Amino acid sequence: MSRGIINPMRDIPPGILLVRSVRGRDWSLKTYRYMVLIITFIAYTGYHASRKPSSIVKSVLDPDPNKCSNLFIPWPVGDLFIGKEVMVTNTSIDAGRSRKNKGWAPFNGKDGTSKLGEIDVAFLACYSIGMYVAGHLGDRLDLRLFLTTGMIGSGIFVALFGIGYFWNIHDFWYYLVMQMVAGLFQATGWPSVVAVIGNWFGKRKRGLIMGIWNAHTSVGNISGSLLAASVLDYGWGWSFVLPGAFIFLGGIVVYMFLAAYPEDVRFADLNSLPVEAATLPDDVETQILKDGMVGDEQNTDPRFTSVNRRSVGLLEACLIPGVIPFALCLFFAKLVAYTFLYWLPFYLSHTAIEGQYMSVKSAGNLSTLFDVGGIVGGILAGYISDRLQARAITAASFMYAAIPAMLLYRSYGYMSKAINIVLMMIAGLFVNGPYALITTAVSADLGTHCSLRGDSRALATVTAIIDGTGSIGAALGPLLTGFLSTKGWDAVFVMLTVGAFTAGLLISQLVVTELKEKFCNQMPSRQNDLAGPASHPLLSERR
Repeated sequence: MSRGIINPMRDIPPGILLVRSVRGRDWSLKTYRYMVLIITFIAYTGYHASRKPSSIVKSVLDPDPNKCSNLFIPWPVGDLFIGKEVMVTNTSIDAGRSRKNKGWAPFNGKDGTSKLGEIDVAFLACYSIGMYVAGHLGDRLDLRLFLTTGMIGSGIFVALFGIGYFWNIHDFWYYLVMQMVAGLFQATGWPSVVAVIGNWFGKRKRGLIMGIWNAHTSVGNISGSLLAASVLDYGWGWSFVLPGAFIFLGGIVVYMFLAAYPEDVRFADLNSLPVEAATLPDDVETQILKDGMVGDEQNTDPRFTSVNRRSVGLLEACLIPGVIPFALCLFFAKLVAYTFLYWLPFYLSHTAIEGQYMSVKSAGNLSTLFDVGGIVGGILAGYISDRLQARAITAASFMYAAIPAMLLYRSYGYMSKAINIVLMMIAGLFVNGPYALITTAVSADLGTHCSLRGDSRALATVTAIIDGTGSIGAALGPLLTGFLSTKGWDAVFVMLTVGAFTAGLLISQLVVTELKEKFCNQMPSRQNDLAGPASHPLLSERR
């Protein structure tokens, strides 16, 4: 819905205006693209870092009464593993540790594990519901201001959860409400950052670029784990306050420097280029970047700005071919990924490796290696999908490969620390690879689908539909794990295996379609090969 002609200077971030005044000239298109990548990377790193503390403090809120925590410097500064934890005795020192290790009401009772699962599902349920609303709003509002509001709000309510420690709050409803509101604010992040990246980058090598860029998910998990673990000895409340402050400051950076659309800093809209540009042999955006067509000639046409584009509705976005299958696939892919995100530290601290149990913080540090594998998986999935030009084939292959990877980790991860690390990273590669691909390159591709006739205002909406549906699965996985883990971890891994298989199965039709397209594309070249030397002048000359 158009808002009419506006002042084209309105949406220029204040930080960019300051840089222009100091430098005396504007940045190039290439520099702006680097800035957009860096700022959105920092932004979503903050989102994921602020989600990680709950998994780190689970074993502090609901501890094993037969163990106590040891002081140590977090990895990578200190040791990755801690030696075997000592049993609590009657000495005065151990008695003090025992009191410190009693947990935190209301999570340290018999139903503590279930309550922790309820906290997780409350957060993720609000996150998934809020995602649909956030995507719709993101296509109508200023993405920079929308993202800033979400980051600052997330920081405040994540910190408020931890402040319950300092205020000595033991009311379950307080923590539940804080997580629910935080989930609503967190929903603003993903549709916004994917929409911004989609606005600045074309489809050529989008899988690889977004695969590398999507490392912010794992970097956020790792940094969130390290931040939370580094201050855990000073009180678990600090494990929430510190990541909350991190995303709050990130929101200020977004407000100051993020240009949501090229038009907002008065570059030409790539979708409104002359028709002749389509005849270029290379990707239009890449050719523009090489020749400096946009960097030298700024667009002063105010018709195309980030606040006066027509947006699409949820139903219209759902009708885009591929949106529903990929959304359902992501439901199960995120169920698997988020189960690891929320419960892997807890699993590690309750599983003997080489006959020894590790501390809560050591388990949190070790779990970050799952995300290291996830970084590689996201980049690899993006690169393979670009080379094959087959998103569905790549995603399905990774999901099926995740099944034996997870089963091997469960069956042999306890044998040694080295085996645990290797198998964990392999599982992270195959679990996070398709998750990263679908939420980035696939969402951006579908958000700029040809059926939209170049209306890039569908980016946030399509991303929200896909990731919002996936987030329902992300809420269900940790919830089921809270109950299944009481029956044994084998039941949890059966759930994960079924989830991965179903995720691959749901996009089988898209896989078949891609295979048919590739077969049809190869047929003309094969027919030319069979036509003989007469059809190949170069071959004829050689003979």
